[in-house]
Amino acid sequence: MSSFMQQPLAEASRRVPHWLQSLQSRGLSLWDGAAMPTRRTENWKYTGLSALRDDYELADSGITLDALPAKLGEGFGGSRLVFVDGVYQPILSQTSSADGVAVCRFEEATEQQADKIAEHLNSCLDVEDHLFAALNTATLRDGVFVEIGAKVNATAPIEFLWLISAATAPTAINQRLLVLAESGSNATIVEHFVSLEGANDSFCNGLTELIVAPNARLAHYRIHEESGNAVHIGGVHARLDRDAQLESFHLALGSVLKRFDLVVNHAGPGAYASLNGVYLPRGDEHIDYHSTIEHAVPHCSSDEVFRGIIADKATAVFNGRIHIHPNAQKTRAELSNRNLLTSAEAQINSKPELEIYADDVQCAHGTTVAQLDESAMHYLRTRGVSHAEAEVMLSFGFINELIEGLGLESLRNYLRPVLASRFARNSELSRHLL
Repeated sequence: MSSFMQQPLAEASRRVPHWLQSLQSRGLSLWDGAAMPTRRTENWKYTGLSALRDDYELADSGITLDALPAKLGEGFGGSRLVFVDGVYQPILSQTSSADGVAVCRFEEATEQQADKIAEHLNSCLDVEDHLFAALNTATLRDGVFVEIGAKVNATAPIEFLWLISAATAPTAINQRLLVLAESGSNATIVEHFVSLEGANDSFCNGLTELIVAPNARLAHYRIHEESGNAVHIGGVHARLDRDAQLESFHLALGSVLKRFDLVVNHAGPGAYASLNGVYLPRGDEHIDYHSTIEHAVPHCSSDEVFRGIIADKATAVFNGRIHIHPNAQKTRAELSNRNLLTSAEAQINSKPELEIYADDVQCAHGTTVAQLDESAMHYLRTRGVSHAEAEVMLSFGFINELIEGLGLESLRNYLRPVLASRFARNSELSRHLL
């Protein structure tokens, strides 16, 4: 085992709530006996771990922040919980929530809430198959539990703002979110990861579990704006019961290393999942998305669309797997991955997979890798648009369909200027995008 997390492991093991001790012990056992993945490990073939350091320190519980950066605004129109290096900031948080929606930190859970957390935590994933999920469980000290009561319609979103500070030492951050949407409920969750100005090297091990009960609807948006020296290895794991619906969207700006495992388990007939995402590495950045959609029961459907724009010498990996089990008849599943390379040195490794063991299904998958359309570029140039501005417009248009398709208007409004500034060197080049 690499020594990069030995000290945090020892410290975390002394602070975990008693009702989580057995869960953490299992994570410790799995992590302690595991070998770090290498390029010979199939799921890590195109992603190395050389960016990980050996001297990360667990975030100081005394960290505080006086005010949020102006660019973060007022949030997305609902409650907002703010964390700095994994430490909760009550002064900056807005915790009002709808009737029937309960949000609590693991450390503050009532006995009834603690029982539910212990029952559902790690129920969406096999820790043995995800090494860094085992690490997250091993270092588990605190987390957040969201429970949306049966038939509750929570119209306002719940936002979790995970900030990385300008700590003097390289920082290790352990983030855990557990969402339980009870039968017939409807809610929206936003996770927003942002590096503050001057943020140092950091390692975030972020893990989210979404449990969607029968006839429940859950929208989950996960946005990554960490700076270039941040390492984030994490994932989102969801389980959908009968007639449950999940709308999931992911956006990642690049950094030295980002790796995410997205797993959706259709556990009840009639379940539907929409899984969309955008990744935008540049410079020497690297982003890796591995998604798996498990169709274990009949009459379920899924749609997955990921688009990437890779610039400069950046690299990206997309591995999308659809697994249809023998009993999953009448399944409909589609997967699309499209990539745009804006530099001759940019790289993408894309691998869509279909693994089908049922004979009455409708499935499709595909991937494309291309450069900017020369005919579209010519069209814009002949109408007085400069080459630089045409590049910005075509790049933005490549992903705009997914942004405009988001169900949360306040998130769409926030992302437009963020993405415009990502593509344009100055505001003149993005004047037609906002």
